[in-house]
Amino acid sequence: MKIRTIKLTPEFLVELLQGKASSFTSNLPSDIELLDLRLDLFSKQVLAIVRSDSFEDIAESYPIPEFNLTKTAGSITAPKPTATVKPESKYEPKPTIAKPTQPSKTAIKMENEFSPEQRKLLSFTVKGDYVVVKPIQFLKAEWEDINEVVRSLGGKWVKGDIISYWGIPLQQGENLL
Repeated sequence: MKIRTIKLTPEFLVELLQGKASSFTSNLPSDIELLDLRLDLFSKQVLAIVRSDSFEDIAESYPIPEFNLTKTAGSITAPKPTATVKPESKYEPKPTIAKPTQPSKTAIKMENEFSPEQRKLLSFTVKGDYVVVKPIQFLKAEWEDINEVVRSLGGKWVKGDIISYWGIPLQQGENLL
């Protein structure tokens, strides 16, 4: 398994996308592939899962190691456009960027129902009226204990073709507060 995780703050990622000056120099290999990008609202981190043939091969039974980026005093500037395109009409729609919903107090309280060891193995996101709890690695003996906590919160295991997860209705967690 030649994959790694890269942890960024959402603000840092936005600065990079906007081309604002930032103290970051990439030490990523040239053959890097982006496999997954996740926003973890609870820890306020953007997790990028990347793969490269130059990474050391790690057994699949181990958790995905973190890749540390090199940070220097240099700055990044946005590339200058080579050509400009004028709009045909005066009306220019502003792009809308969906803002992530802030986790409710109930969702945070639900996360706190899990032990710190269990929270390290899970990702928590709020989707509609549910808190979606996904394992971030293969769970062996821990699955039963985590499933028991989810069931005590009124949730259930949702088996999918590719991705399976636990869903906990937010209304069930209202009595936690």
